[in-house]
Amino acid sequence: MSEHYVYDRNMDAEPSMASIGALLATPARASILSALFDGRALTATELAYLAGVSPQTTSSHLAKLVDARWLVAEIHGRHRYYRLAGREIAEALEPLVLIAGHRPVPARGRSPALESLRNARMCYDHLAGRLGVAITDALLRQKQIAPDGRDFRVTKRGTRLLRSLDIDPDRLAGERRIFARQCLDWSERRPHMAGALGAALATAFLEQGWITRPHKGRQVFVSDRGTAAFAKIFGLTLP
Repeated sequence: MSEHYVYDRNMDAEPSMASIGALLATPARASILSALFDGRALTATELAYLAGVSPQTTSSHLAKLVDARWLVAEIHGRHRYYRLAGREIAEALEPLVLIAGHRPVPARGRSPALESLRNARMCYDHLAGRLGVAITDALLRQKQIAPDGRDFRVTKRGTRLLRSLDIDPDRLAGERRIFARQCLDWSERRPHMAGALGAALATAFLEQGWITRPHKGRQVFVSDRGTAAFAKIFGLTLP
């Protein structure tokens, strides 16, 4: 009996996968994308500095990323700002570090900036790094959330906690966005909370003054109030 193979589905997928690889193959473009993972917009001049390439080269890279609809450009006054086209871009691209042959940096070679990112950072609009993973682990340990395939579901106990933080899980569940996604953290190799719930938690912590963000960059810093609150609510002991 002869065997027949169907290639149509794979062939349909190949061009888009190839374009993803091509866009990420240039270190400068990868640096530009990484710089925008915090959800904020930067000018071409700022991105050129961060990527370590000339303004002309940066303009070429930005044009390709805008054409691919990974970035959008916005004009404010005399300046053009670039930002990620959506949170799904950051959520899809950041975990790719895990399959890119990434090797942990030896302790003696770690810069303060790298350690700060590992401790706590924004992945577009939700918390990542050790803090993001620790809070997710605490929610699981306290049975406030539970795994549900690739996502999390909120328990009755978790609903009470969220409402105490002025977060309405029913409203979040009604949004078009994924409610609570397990996002594999590139530095910790374990999931943190993404999706609408992850963003709502980060926003609540910022509004309470428990965490702060610098004007630029992805780093997140925990305030003294935050250290006390995270210890009380989640049982976390932060350095």
